[in-house]
This record gives sequence, structure tokens and C-alpha cells, in this order.
Amino acid sequence: MKYRLLAGGSALVLAATLSACSSPSDSASGDGRTRVDVWLMRDSVSDAFQKEFTADFAERHPGIDVRIQIQEWDGIGQKITAALASNDAPDVIEAGNTQVAQYAESGGLLDLSDRKDELNGEDWLSGLAEPGAYEGRQYGIPYYAANRVVVYRTDLFEKAGIDAESIRTRQQWIDATTELNRGGTQGIYLPGQMWYALAGFIWDEGGDLATESGGKWSGALDTPEALRGMAFYEKLQALGKGPKDSDEDDPPQAEVMAQGQVAQVISTPGGANVIVEKNPELQGKLGFFPIPGKTADTPGAVFTGGSDLVVPAAAGHPEEAVTFIKELTGDVWQKKLAVAMSYVPNRTSLASAVAGDPGAAAMAAGAANGHATPNTPGWAAVEAENPIKDYMTAVLTGGDPATEAAKASQDITRAMNAGS
Repeated sequence: MKYRLLAGGSALVLAATLSACSSPSDSASGDGRTRVDVWLMRDSVSDAFQKEFTADFAERHPGIDVRIQIQEWDGIGQKITAALASNDAPDVIEAGNTQVAQYAESGGLLDLSDRKDELNGEDWLSGLAEPGAYEGRQYGIPYYAANRVVVYRTDLFEKAGIDAESIRTRQQWIDATTELNRGGTQGIYLPGQMWYALAGFIWDEGGDLATESGGKWSGALDTPEALRGMAFYEKLQALGKGPKDSDEDDPPQAEVMAQGQVAQVISTPGGANVIVEKNPELQGKLGFFPIPGKTADTPGAVFTGGSDLVVPAAAGHPEEAVTFIKELTGDVWQKKLAVAMSYVPNRTSLASAVAGDPGAAAMAAGAANGHATPNTPGWAAVEAENPIKDYMTAVLTGGDPATEAAKASQDITRAMNAGS
């Protein structure tokens, strides 16, 4: 669905993986054009966008025949891993930005560091560019981004006399939420285990989830900066009735807001569509603003989800693959993609392309302070176990923050270095 924040999936059998790839004998079209096989993910592009792009590409590059295959998110991690390990990989693959490091570590990706200038690398979104790099080399080219914003009830804000556009700082956000938290209304619905939101507050304080030194990663939730981020989360979470022991999917927060008593949630803008589907009476009553920062001049830090485009080392046509990437990530098609799919463009200078879409515009504003999870293959083990969630619940239910943070940091350290 739109605005999905990306992650890997479950395994698929190798035979199914390879059947979706082109074989070397199929690498040339019958008319002599070079065939470039591309894997894009479900809902990365619409059918209409894909048809328009491929038609324009064929006209501009008559010697290249682009074949796009849409892949499903379920099982894509194993599918890509198997393709990269074969001699039969597609030429271009869309990968979740946090997945690139693990693919690069295997040696299965082409180093594109020397192509950054021609691919407009001077102002890529850092939340896409940074996880697209590994050990100082650029393997992933930023494609599009999505991040969380505040989705709010415009009617409840108006009733309380609050101008959402004036909420620029954390303190203003707390004050407004406190005012909204009256008369049976929840000022905000914030479940206790929304760890991506916590990560943003930690980054705002200058902290991180984990840090690297001498080739070893260590959990960093017990630093003073990270503890300040958790303290703010605890303060904000207390202004609503969100459960302390579950995340935004249990129960689905869009369904909770659809019940009519919640003034705000932290969500990707696509969550507003679900809210209206569940309660059509809220049509036209939902707005968006970037998560506020510590000061008015900088929006709150956010996790930048989204995708990068990579070229397998085994790609049969790497130059044509780069040509494809250059077109799809260039000015013209980035602007068209942003409008068509309500995504954030891959470059800060293109943010104005979504000015007419309130949700996407709020995302683009927040994306200027976008961050990524620790850029190492070991982070996947942390997310699989996710001691951050347990830590958050422990603190919100009365545990000592420093003690619980130390425990969680030890668990993160163990998980990140398990394979080393």
C-alpha cells in the first residue's frame, strides 16, 4: 500500500526466485535492442505511471527494451538474496533502503560511487543515501521516501482554538495536546511501542539507537541523549490512552482514531485514508503537519522509509541499468512520481513537487531531517528481536529508565554482533 515503510520478508524457494529472472539468452530483444530487466515493488508505481514512463523511455532510448516486473513485499529479502547469488540476476532491483547494507555485504551489488554526480547525488535525502552506502561506497541510488507526520482532526483543533500551523516546537505540541486532552477527547493516541517515533526523539537529542567503534556495534539507549528522548516520549504518551504494551498495529491506530475521540496520531499520511474508510464522517476533517522539533527552525527527526535502486554485480547490462536509474530518479520523473503516488522525491530540491498534496508536503518538510536505522547488516537481527519495544513498555509501566535502557542496550549489542 502507499507509504509503506520498508522491511525484508520471509523466505521463498530458490526455484521460484530464479523463475522470475531473465536468463542470459533472453538479454536481447528480437529487434536487436538491449533488454534490461527491472524489479520494482508492489505500489512503487501505478500502472498508469509505469506505462507513461516506459513509453517515454523507449522514445528517448530506442536501443534499450525495458521489462519491468512487479514484485511482492512478502518474501522479497530472500528472493533478492538468491538472485544476487546467482548468475541470472535482473539488471535493476528496487530495495528497501534499510536492506541495502546486507546485500552490499554479500558482494552482490555494483559499486556506483563514481556515478553519484551524474545521478544528482549532491542533494539526495540523507535517509535514503546514507543507508544506500556501505563501508564508504555507494550501492543504492535514492528512489523515493516516506516518513511519519502528525495526522490531526481539523474540527477538534478548531473547536479548541488551536492553529496547527503554529505548532513548530515540542513544547508547543505538548501545550496543544494538553489543551485537546479534555472533555473525553484524547489529545493524542500514542501506543507504548511505536519505536520509530522514539527513534526520532532520540535523534533530536543528538543520540542514536546504536553506535559503532572499532568495527563493533553497541546499543546506545542508555546514553543521556537517548534517555532524554525516552523522557519526551513518556510525557507525550501520557496525554492519551494508548496501550503501553503494544505498537500501532495492535489495535490498528487508524481504527482507533476512526472512533471519533482521538485528536492526533503519528502516522504516514496514508493512514488518513484508512481512517476515512473506517469512518466516512471524517472525510475532509483530517490534516497533517510535520512532527515538531526541539526548535521552530528544524522539524522533528523522522525515520525515512523508502527505497533505493541497486544494480546487481551479475547484471548483464550495467550501463543500460544506470541509464534506466538516471531517468527514473531524474527531475522529470521524480516530480511525476511524487504527484502520482504521494511520495517524497529523492532530493531535497524537489520537495516543492508535492506542495499541492497536504500529506505529502508535510512528509517532505519532515524528510529534511530524515534519518535511518544503524547502517549495518546486523541491524536486521535487532528488528527481529526488537528489545526496544520491551524497553519502552518497561519504562512506561514504572521501570527505572536508566536500568531498563542498559538492559536493552546490552540486548542490542548482542544481537548486532551475533554473527561477527
